[in-house]
Amino acid sequence: MQSNISLDASRSSAIEINKVLKNTYMLLSMTLAFSAVTAGISMAMNLSHMAALGMWVVSFILLFVIHKNANKPSAIGLVFAFTGLLGASLGPTLNHYLAMANGGSLIMQALGGTALIFFALSAYALTTKKDFSFMGGMLTVGMVVVIIAMIANMFFQMPAASLAISSVVILIMSGFILYDTSRIIHGGERNYVLATVSLYLNIYNIFVHLLHLLGVFGGDD
Repeated sequence: MQSNISLDASRSSAIEINKVLKNTYMLLSMTLAFSAVTAGISMAMNLSHMAALGMWVVSFILLFVIHKNANKPSAIGLVFAFTGLLGASLGPTLNHYLAMANGGSLIMQALGGTALIFFALSAYALTTKKDFSFMGGMLTVGMVVVIIAMIANMFFQMPAASLAISSVVILIMSGFILYDTSRIIHGGERNYVLATVSLYLNIYNIFVHLLHLLGVFGGDD
């Protein structure tokens, strides 16, 4: 009797985890497509870097609102507003790279590299089903150090430090892909809205910093 109850509970948990995974990847794909649209609109409007900064700030205010309302129906709309603003904030940066002789190629390489990193790490986490929860503390500490380094580099403007920061961010976000995917698989994250936001931010940051590195090492200017 006890074994049957345990088996039913295990099946129920597996069904719920699969549902969270399915909903997460569906919402993630939709928000990424929406971000591409808003980025394109931002580029066509030739928005300034100051406007992009304003959208970036508003998007992260929305991030806190999403966490407070993650279990409400309104959370879906908030996620689209959040990701749409972040996508639009990329417009000036993308226009900057497009102005370079090989800018279009650099953007496509950054997109391809980001997709490769995400799919490879997600597939690894899903197929091996390893528990990467032990990485949470290290990744969080690493991100805090990087943020402090970014703030410091705003004053010192050291190109070498900027490259190092971008490289470390890519590594940390790659680790977060493993960590966040693992949390879904092992039941640590049952809210697909929050799971989507986490994975979206990982992808967003990898793309931005990979584009920066490619622009420095592969740019013609």
